[in-house]
Amino acid sequence: MTPQQTVWKALADPTRRGIIRTLKSGSKTAGEIADEFPMTRASLSQHFIALNSGDLVRSVRRGEHIVFSLKTSVLVDVAAILMVLFDRNVKGDKV
Repeated sequence: MTPQQTVWKALADPTRRGIIRTLKSGSKTAGEIADEFPMTRASLSQHFIALNSGDLVRSVRRGEHIVFSLKTSVLVDVAAILMVLFDRNVKGDKV
């Protein structure tokens, strides 16, 4: 799977998009994120793996906690691709 395909696969899931929205306000621990979603931590862990694989989030271990934050550079690239795809007036690279 190409890196772009991995990003799109990660973004295809509504729970993962919800995690991204949650992280817009700043970094959060896995537990803080889990409190916002009605699913087991094991299920949520699979979503974190997909977001990490898509290079959309950064995870850092701080003591007993894993802290997640957005990798905005990748999200900016995705937004630029979408702008080119959906707006004929935008000049940009071919996708």
